[in-house]
Amino acid sequence: MDSKLVIYNTLTRQKERFEPLHAPNVGMYVCGPTVYGDPHLGHARPAITFDLVFRYLKHLGYKVRYVRNITDVGHLEHDADEGEDKIAKKARVEQLEPMEIAQYYTNRYHQYMDALNVLRPSIEPHASGHIIEQQQLVQQILDNGFAYESNGSIYFDIEAYNKKFKYGILSGRSLENIKDASRENLDGVGEKKNQADFALWKKAQPEHIMRWPSPWSDGFPGWHCECTAMGRKYLGEEFDIHGGGLDLVFPHHECEIAQAQASMGHPAVKYWMHNNMLTINGQKMGKSYNNFITLEQFFTGNHPLLEKAYSPMTIRFFVLSAHYRGTVDFSNEALVAAERGLEKLMNAISDLERIQVSDKCDAETEKVVKDLRQKCYDAMNDDLATPQVISHLFEACTVINKLVDHKATICADCLKELSETMHLFAFDILGLSMTNGQCSMVNGGNTREEAFGKVVDMVLELRAKAKADKDWATSDKIRDELAAAGFEVKDTKDGVTWKLNK
Repeated sequence: MDSKLVIYNTLTRQKERFEPLHAPNVGMYVCGPTVYGDPHLGHARPAITFDLVFRYLKHLGYKVRYVRNITDVGHLEHDADEGEDKIAKKARVEQLEPMEIAQYYTNRYHQYMDALNVLRPSIEPHASGHIIEQQQLVQQILDNGFAYESNGSIYFDIEAYNKKFKYGILSGRSLENIKDASRENLDGVGEKKNQADFALWKKAQPEHIMRWPSPWSDGFPGWHCECTAMGRKYLGEEFDIHGGGLDLVFPHHECEIAQAQASMGHPAVKYWMHNNMLTINGQKMGKSYNNFITLEQFFTGNHPLLEKAYSPMTIRFFVLSAHYRGTVDFSNEALVAAERGLEKLMNAISDLERIQVSDKCDAETEKVVKDLRQKCYDAMNDDLATPQVISHLFEACTVINKLVDHKATICADCLKELSETMHLFAFDILGLSMTNGQCSMVNGGNTREEAFGKVVDMVLELRAKAKADKDWATSDKIRDELAAAGFEVKDTKDGVTWKLNK
């Protein structure tokens, strides 16, 4: 398969032509959530980014096995092997079983990702369900001389590894810099040879809830082990794409690379892809900054930083309006602009059904239509440049508006091509939806648009009957009442149109 797709490889710091190891099969692993709290924007961006990758690769004809894990054990409060397990801590506070916490927030994650129209992965393995595979990984690293046991815990020996390979190739950090940055961390000072060494297996303290037997101690795997072990299990010793947020480059993905090399003697991943960070009003998002906003709060508007509720499709459209490797800054102004942009695009696609065909196209319409599909493909093939795709679709929206207003003409073949291209890129590839993706946990399962549509269509049928009966008073009263409720009704030569004013 001859693919023109070019993607940026974090490992080589350059764009590279995408050439799968075993075309047409593609293996893709993406780091999923640690399920101890409600999903937030930090979960939404990588989910939408790699949903886009998944959709586009499948559209190009590849058979994609997409693995996205659920971290339900081993992710401590601090990346440097200290603190309490995040899920165990939540379970202790709420006096629940850790797996109750994990299951509850996994369900919540799924429901909100569904609202964002994020496709489910091919396989969604849980870290707690792959303890044996992680223990096997640890044993291989021990057997190869790149790890050591200390008081029942197993640590990766970075200095031993660095003599044969190179630690820091993904993040561009030198071993000395990593060691210097680790000296302030005193956790395990009596156990580690070097403070930069990271845990492969941790012996559980008496108060630690989540523990499993192992040859070394009753304990639990280090956070980094799960992705290496599960990626290998489901995608093989070598696979095509590993993705995640830019914040995972170090230490998580750096440690994954080391674990793969140390256990197998060769790298596992060909292309490393990372979406950039998001900020809120120019500031990093975090609970300590008092600007932490969950997806539920976005969808309901229930947060002091939000002026109103924003639909899941508005959030998705906004994320895709920026390149996945660029920073995204969330603000009310930016989201309002995204809401308007999404409405413009959806209205134009809806209006395609109202366009009357002519014997031929005018020159401007014909050029836009004939160039649109290739322009969108060129943008997608250039490292998934979704802002350019949206820009091209907006150019087509301008043409559609002219056609609706009878200020341009289009032939049947060009109208078919325009409609197919708009639907392909807006819905199939960008993953947008006419229904706005309202979350069932927020409004009980029916979208506002569906409810409004049914009610307004029913009322407009009554108005049409009144007009047919020449009952102008009733007809005007229905139109005025709808306007007072926020609905804009227009009588055009092609029929009645309506929209809800935001």
